[in-house]
Amino acid sequence: MELKIDGIQCVPLCDESLLQIIHRLGLDGDKLSEKPLAAKIAGEVFNLNYIPVRKSDTVTDRPSIRAAMAASNGIVHLIKISGPAGREVYIRTAQFVVFLALSQLWPKAKASMDCTLGPALYIHVENEPDFSVEKLKEQIQKIVDQDIPLIRKRISKEDAVKLFAAQGREDQTRLLQWRDAPHFDLYSHGDFADYHYGELAPSTGYLQVWDIIPIDGGFLFVFPDELDADKPGQYESMPNFFSVCAEGERWGQLMQCKTVADLNEMTLSGKLRELIRVNEALHEKRYAQIADMICDRGCKAVMLAGPSSSGKTTSANRLATQLRVHGKRPILMSLDDYYIDRDKCPVGPDGKLDFEHINTIDTRLFGDHLQRLLSGETVQIPCFNFVTGRREWPEHYLQLDADSVVIVEGLHALNPVLLPEMLPKELVFRMYVSPLLPLNLDDHNRIPTSYLRLLRRSVRDYETRGSSIQRTLSMWDSVRNGEKRWIFPYQENADVIFNSSTLYELAVLKKHIYPLLTAIGPEEECYEQVRGMVKVLNYVIEADVDDEIPPTSLVREFIGGNTFYRK
Repeated sequence: MELKIDGIQCVPLCDESLLQIIHRLGLDGDKLSEKPLAAKIAGEVFNLNYIPVRKSDTVTDRPSIRAAMAASNGIVHLIKISGPAGREVYIRTAQFVVFLALSQLWPKAKASMDCTLGPALYIHVENEPDFSVEKLKEQIQKIVDQDIPLIRKRISKEDAVKLFAAQGREDQTRLLQWRDAPHFDLYSHGDFADYHYGELAPSTGYLQVWDIIPIDGGFLFVFPDELDADKPGQYESMPNFFSVCAEGERWGQLMQCKTVADLNEMTLSGKLRELIRVNEALHEKRYAQIADMICDRGCKAVMLAGPSSSGKTTSANRLATQLRVHGKRPILMSLDDYYIDRDKCPVGPDGKLDFEHINTIDTRLFGDHLQRLLSGETVQIPCFNFVTGRREWPEHYLQLDADSVVIVEGLHALNPVLLPEMLPKELVFRMYVSPLLPLNLDDHNRIPTSYLRLLRRSVRDYETRGSSIQRTLSMWDSVRNGEKRWIFPYQENADVIFNSSTLYELAVLKKHIYPLLTAIGPEEECYEQVRGMVKVLNYVIEADVDDEIPPTSLVREFIGGNTFYRK
């Protein structure tokens, strides 16, 4: 058959890999930014070692067209690091190489992924007093220079369990017991094998751009810069964010729920209800501590920010409840009401309205209102009509008294441009909310914060806003790009970072989202994105415990039943 690779037509040879075809067509490059890392065929991502046309095993020896190639009519799209899918391929390749190097140097060490800090991944190393970052860097570079082919192999689940058990990977062997399929796909080199729930680059030589930074308890692996993939990202110290991630790890240890296997065992044993109670109690305690901090400092305004689906609205209301315990009169405000009219919003590079941009907020008007409120003046507050896309001015007036605390919630709440220079900064408390889930699939595969937020948003949009999964996913890249530009740069400046994740919610969200995800077919544009979500949820046991979740829980903001939304 004839292929069309990024619009270039060619006829593949029998048993010729995509990588060989790419070389033959001159579609490769020397720099990382120019190199294809994988291919998208019929909605799925494939390793470039994939062979489109194989010789048949039949006596006629006729060529056999692979199913994916037939389904795509020979159309192949190359994936580079400039896009989200390509970056994920690169990250998975780096994980494989890092853990391979660790296993070669310190086979008895226990290494696990903990959290992402800006452009870097924190990997914790235990049981190895002789661990050295310099030795690790040398070994990784050696593996990269060897340009080892990375070819996925399929083995039985039983053989996979034996293999991981031989490596001392109890976390992986426990996880595999929850896999329904009788087989398991993995990548291997020598005695080492691993899998990172998606495709890798064709070989270790593709890991061209990286760095390693020593940090307490392990190291940071730095990925390529998102704007310039041919140089490592610039890591800046994030002590506040790191301490909150460490606190999340302690929560997981406290509740004996560090991996999906732990969560599943709690679901089946009935202990999940106790996990819910303890997790909700920890949240309530933290809200109370934050209220104490606000009152002790004598703050009159709380600027509460966080990325999409982090639980900002519920956090604002629960914080308000705790402030009332102190005798305060909290007043809730939303930055959404300071949106400029839609026809005045800035246009992005793609020609579409950029609703994530700080310029969608009338920052001058908000700053003036906040300063006047803190000065004791009466202020008329606007209301944004999302139906008409225009700001309105109802008869809504606010004035603060001695016991008032205004809580301002919004994506851009930590952006310093919102606060006038003349405003006394000691009157303002800055709070950042994000679900920094400490739960891992296994030691070598964490569940990203963005994954949990996307699940939350998908459930909420469908359950409470009547929005399809396809529509939610179509907007996600734009949402993420806006967060990276306008929210994440200011998170470290917060007076407190609140971890809004709950260890139990994957089991709860699965009931709401899994049937919707599995109904999406390969003809949909979002199919590969959905496959990534399903791959994780396939290992999670669904839990029917909604009756145990309090009406003020953060999880209720997404599955429904949140009493803060009742009039």
